[in-house]
Amino acid sequence: MAEPGCETSSEESLGTEEPTAVDLKSPKQEQPRRRGRRRPDSFATYFPRVLKQVHEGLSLSQQAVSVMDSLFKDMFERIVDEASRLSRSTKCSTITSREIQKAVRLLLAGEIGKYTVSEATKAVIRFNRRE
Repeated sequence: MAEPGCETSSEESLGTEEPTAVDLKSPKQEQPRRRGRRRPDSFATYFPRVLKQVHEGLSLSQQAVSVMDSLFKDMFERIVDEASRLSRSTKCSTITSREIQKAVRLLLAGEIGKYTVSEATKAVIRFNRRE
C-alpha cells in the first residue's frame, strides 16, 4: 500500500502535464559560452625566459622543468597559507601585499627573503608605473 505523500495522479503517471517555462529554453541559453583561452596550471613557460636572461646558452630538461614547477607551486601554496594565517590573526578578511611580504620574510630565511622582497617591490613599482 502506498504512503499518503507518495500518491501520483493519472496525469503525472502518463506524463501529459503542461510544459513549464524552464522546458522551453534551448540548451544554448542555459549556459553562456566562455571566451578566451584557459591558463595552464604551470609555471613552465616562464623558466626558459628567465634562464635566457641569466644564462644565454643554457636550457632545461623536461625533468628539470617538472621539478622547478613543483617547487614553485609548493612555495606559492606555502606563501598563500602563511599570508592567510596572518590576515586571520589581524581580523582582516583581505590578503594584502603586506601579508604576502610578511609571509615571504617568514618562509624564506635571511638574505634570500630580503632579496625576494626587494625584487618584488621593484617589480610592483615598475608595474604601477607602466599603467
